[in-house]
Amino acid sequence: MPGLHRHRSLGLGEEIRTLEEQGISVRSRLQLSARCHLVLPGHRAMDLAREATRPGGKLGTTGRGIGPTYESRAARTGVRLGLVRQPRRFREAVQAASQEIERQLALYPGATPPSAGDIDRFIEAALALAPLVGDISRALQPFSDPTRAILFEGAQGTLLDIDHGSYPFVTSSGCLAGFAAPACGLPSRAIEGVLGVFKAYTTRVGSGPFPTELEDATGEHLRRRGNEFGTTTGRPRRTGWFDAVAATSAVRWNGIEAVALTKLDVLDEVSEIKVALRYRVGEQELTEIPDDTEDLAHLAPVYETLPGWRASTSGITSFGRLPELARRYVEHLEELLGVPVVIISTGPRREETIVRAMPPLQDWLPRDLLR
Repeated sequence: MPGLHRHRSLGLGEEIRTLEEQGISVRSRLQLSARCHLVLPGHRAMDLAREATRPGGKLGTTGRGIGPTYESRAARTGVRLGLVRQPRRFREAVQAASQEIERQLALYPGATPPSAGDIDRFIEAALALAPLVGDISRALQPFSDPTRAILFEGAQGTLLDIDHGSYPFVTSSGCLAGFAAPACGLPSRAIEGVLGVFKAYTTRVGSGPFPTELEDATGEHLRRRGNEFGTTTGRPRRTGWFDAVAATSAVRWNGIEAVALTKLDVLDEVSEIKVALRYRVGEQELTEIPDDTEDLAHLAPVYETLPGWRASTSGITSFGRLPELARRYVEHLEELLGVPVVIISTGPRREETIVRAMPPLQDWLPRDLLR
């Protein structure tokens, strides 16, 4: 798994076993970076304790220990996966790190530190991953010539970026496209194209400002029709109209050259569709996202209203077969974003996809996708 700097080895081991039970070969195709930082049992306990006692309310973390793991990484007290190749040193490092976390947990009344058994099980699960550990930079090097391709996939949205997102309601790492290659030990120039993925509306998991949020029947309709529940936590996602201010910022920050627009079919039954063009704070109108989250929480979106198409787009695989108003919606988003929408999903299955390839995207989109 190139580019990741965290692993919950118990969860990963379970995923590998689940896939292998389905007859899918994993171990011969999966390599884990020796530089990945491990999420220790104490990190999860720390995450839960902080969320339960945080002044001013919860941030809405997943409670999986990601933030505390990044803190240990920055404090240079973390444990990296490569140590599993030296079991004695690995055990010592996990025990020392766990003791340090337990001292910190003592500051939170009611916090439950992991048991010795929890830590032992964690160590054994991590040691089982040793055969999969390798040098990701070297493994990717053969794929960096012009005749081959590497696909980097971001796991978090732009506005969860630790620097450019709606701080402090963010994740603990850099989420922008520019981080992908260096995180894997490749030069930044290795990235030759950036495909941004946007939903046809907006969603957010957890706390934090959400200017276009819909807390009404329409929002609930989008949630149910789009199956908007967190993949990791199962939490209901918050839903809202497409935010062109946030989206154009994402295009600029990531260098997005083309867009994949997902879940167009979720809007099939909506009679009117709104798009936020700018924000209003008092008498002032903004076309950029404020860097202060407090300002972002108190602004009002300025919408334009578009007619819904009120017809099924489910499973359509040709742009020309979409209802006219659906085509207009896609084309209008292209105008607002300043980049072409080249992929449109019209359903949850892989084949329910419209591909609209156009130059210069043929140069870096996978050839099998363009056929």
